[in-house]
Amino acid sequence: MRLRTVTAVLLGLALGGCMTSTPQPAPEAALKPRDKQLLASAPYPKVKPDGEFARHIVQYDGKEKAGTIVVDTDKRFLYLVQGDGSAIRYGVTVGEESLAFRGSAKIGRKAEWPTWTPTPEIHQRIAGLPSFVGPGPHNPMGARALYLYQGSQDTLFRIHGTNQPELLGQAISSGCIRMLNEDVIDLYNRVPTGSSVVVL
Repeated sequence: MRLRTVTAVLLGLALGGCMTSTPQPAPEAALKPRDKQLLASAPYPKVKPDGEFARHIVQYDGKEKAGTIVVDTDKRFLYLVQGDGSAIRYGVTVGEESLAFRGSAKIGRKAEWPTWTPTPEIHQRIAGLPSFVGPGPHNPMGARALYLYQGSQDTLFRIHGTNQPELLGQAISSGCIRMLNEDVIDLYNRVPTGSSVVVL
């Protein structure tokens, strides 16, 4: 009950505080040479969203401290609070309703070009998956992964890149928050391990 109450309060604050008044384009992500090489050979359509799902700097008057990540799953936005009345807003793909994570967590670890080992639950839902996928642009985890923990417990939920950028803005994942690879690289560079995450 306590978590639900906190989440409801945060929802009111975040939705009341994420107002956009003339959004400004955010800086380009700082790509490493390896990132540029792998993304140049990505086996998926080049998708660079415009409009609301493009990365922007927006007005933000919520109460979260600078460095907090706030995910609004209803609107398909992720906000990185800047602490000066603004936030960097990214478009995201979110989990299906029955699979989505809700609540507070911290970034327990970070990985560049992570590997992917589907859980038994994912294997049950999706037939024919490999048992392991190595790093690279073909990997569903994409270019970066932020692993969400509650205390010392891995929640098994992630904020990560994607090999399906055309699905940006939809509720279709197995519970994780997906971002364009260029956007998750940008977020990864901005947040340290231990940063707070609130998923509404």
